[in-house]
Amino acid sequence: MDPCPFVRILIRDLALKFPVASKPSFSGVHPSTSPCFCKIKLKNFPIQFATIPLVPQGSSGSSAPNPDANSHSLAACFNLDKTHIESFTGKPPVLKISVYTGCRGTSCGLNAAKLVGKVSVPLDLRSAESRPYVFHNGWVAMGGGTKGSSSSQLYLCVRAEPDPRFVFRFDGEPECSPQVFQVQGNVKQPVFTCKFGFRSSSDLKNSSISEPSTSRSWLPSLKTHKDHNAKERKGWSITIHDLSGSPVAVASMVTPFVASPGSDRVSRSNPGAWLILRPGEGTWKPWGRLEAWRERGGSDSIGYKFELQSDTATPATLACSAVSAKTGGKFTIDVTSSVSPVNSTHSSFDFGSGSRPGSRSGSGSGSDFGFALPAQLSYRGFVMSSTVEGLGGQRSKPEVEVGVQHVTCAEDAAAFVALAAAMDLSMDACRLFSQKLPKELRQ
Repeated sequence: MDPCPFVRILIRDLALKFPVASKPSFSGVHPSTSPCFCKIKLKNFPIQFATIPLVPQGSSGSSAPNPDANSHSLAACFNLDKTHIESFTGKPPVLKISVYTGCRGTSCGLNAAKLVGKVSVPLDLRSAESRPYVFHNGWVAMGGGTKGSSSSQLYLCVRAEPDPRFVFRFDGEPECSPQVFQVQGNVKQPVFTCKFGFRSSSDLKNSSISEPSTSRSWLPSLKTHKDHNAKERKGWSITIHDLSGSPVAVASMVTPFVASPGSDRVSRSNPGAWLILRPGEGTWKPWGRLEAWRERGGSDSIGYKFELQSDTATPATLACSAVSAKTGGKFTIDVTSSVSPVNSTHSSFDFGSGSRPGSRSGSGSGSDFGFALPAQLSYRGFVMSSTVEGLGGQRSKPEVEVGVQHVTCAEDAAAFVALAAAMDLSMDACRLFSQKLPKELRQ
């Protein structure tokens, strides 16, 4: 089945320049920090914020800014799926950027900031359906600001590029061992099955590529394993199978989720962890490690960190963030930092057949260059995302998006599906230990 169409809107290389006569005073702002920030809005999307560096006085008005080569120049990114694209048909969306001086945040808020000016950039998405397209790249005069700042200039690059993705949807909660479908619009087809179980970490050590043992003899006695009394959750595992029944990925809980001393929550100082494994050379090979914990404070969120594993390189962190414990959110791996125009084609293939249309080095857009990783660990641009339901009672059916350039075989896709399942299960693993687990997760 073909991938689903997506378009990414990338805003980067922001810089601000004030005429000498109208340069505002940045009172209360530390001179080593950027005194300006902007609010970036696109209809039907959450507002994004970014800081803006100042261009030194005397710079040529026509020259491009020269940001630090070591800094990430991406200011904001919007991901448009087919529904978004179709909703803008006939009326191109407008990207709106409002620039402020002063500080923002919970301590002083936007009320303490002073509007400098506004910029609007129309986005004709028809130009970006099949190839990268630059809507604006250069200086633009701002309007709508305070008196004396109307001649201020903003440098920005607004670019769109097609970013097709494979979309997978769990047909139920991961702990219920559901099927996983590949989805395109209203069409779906089964591609994987899941099997949830309990095992010890030693079950996978030096094991052959077969259905790992689900022996429960190592588990504590029923008396000590009652969830409302226990102070740890361990041994969870989920195996992803292709349509032939062969296991193609495993997510195994290798570090128990343990309540920190004197509390009923998993702390950041002692997180639980999963190992994501892929088949290789007749055994299971570590591919990634996911850590999760429950943050303290008013946010009440589930923190996570994902590291890419390799036998030949230092682990590389690809994601470190948090989602709301109550309402959930999205687990996302996106290593976009800058953009370079590289043309390519995208292919589709049957996940169930395990066919390999090509190597990673020759597939995908290659247009987003991420962190400076060794070649064997290189992931670029948007990698994957999966929906995460909160602990408020809603039943979870994770939906997983994976960038086409990161899928060259069924095992590639299965590893991301296993990671999505591990993140979903981590929400339950991070429940307060005073709360009862769903029955499927209780031994």
